[in-house]
Amino acid sequence: MPAFKPAYLIFGDDHGRIGERRALLRRLAESESGAGGVEVLEGEAATPEAAAVALSTLTFALGRRFIVVDGVERWRERDVKASLAPALADPPPDTTIAFFAREEARVKAPAALHKLVQAAGGEVSEEATVKPWKLPGWAREQAAALGLRLDSAAAQALVGHVGDRQQRLLRELEKLALGVDPAPTGERPAAIGAEEVEEAAASSAERRAWTLADAVVAREPAGVLRTYLALRAQGERLPGLLYWMAQRLRVALEVAERLRSGESEAAVRRSLRMPPKAAERLVADVRASDPDRLRAALETVAQLEVDSRGGVWLEEDTISLLALDHMAA
Repeated sequence: MPAFKPAYLIFGDDHGRIGERRALLRRLAESESGAGGVEVLEGEAATPEAAAVALSTLTFALGRRFIVVDGVERWRERDVKASLAPALADPPPDTTIAFFAREEARVKAPAALHKLVQAAGGEVSEEATVKPWKLPGWAREQAAALGLRLDSAAAQALVGHVGDRQQRLLRELEKLALGVDPAPTGERPAAIGAEEVEEAAASSAERRAWTLADAVVAREPAGVLRTYLALRAQGERLPGLLYWMAQRLRVALEVAERLRSGESEAAVRRSLRMPPKAAERLVADVRASDPDRLRAALETVAQLEVDSRGGVWLEEDTISLLALDHMAA
């Protein structure tokens, strides 16, 4: 079991990561001391006064005692100094208190709490989100820590497929690491490219729905109908297909509007969060279309979602095929 410190303060604006650390600490605490050895203060009960009382209360529990305090970003400096400072100045033995602060722009853990935790021999750590434009570089650093080597295009593709949530990016990197043979000692790991990331990171339903949307953008009625029928035969549900189609059509509409405004194709391709080949193909398809047509296609997808939920008496596949044929024509 790990050696626990008397106090912890975990703060920052990466709320997902803070939640993960809270859950991990609680699991470790319960495995060492049992559920009875963990006390949780949250909501209205999580005040500096309540934390001080918890620290000073004697218990008959065996083993180490853990106190988890949520929501300390709402605390005020003067309350921390007045109520908690005396209790943390000399924390009781065999006790660990962990403070969690899910911060936002103007809501921060009090500076006094930082100082008190450090003075008690505890640990203060920040979980901060990475700025969107820095995520590809961050993903490459995390990949290296897992024994992977992502090139720039692969990192961009990963962010494009998964989004900007760091926890999801880490999960996808871990899945990639499981599928790669470790490099021999002393050798660099093999580079992972954008195509491999695209294959591994995007779900099969997502990729196939993109294919369907791309056929709509490219005005390929036969390809649209063929792809749709194949998807349905494989068991794909209409709500999921409509969701991913709408996502792809929104990207296509944005590209069309940027091209119409005079932006260069090269600049548009570079800004798309997808592999270079996919970006080149999408821009080429959009070039042959126009914003009004793509906007109408999005409206048709929205109406199709309404109709598929009982808005018309026709069967789901019938209304879908009619709508798709209209969009691709």
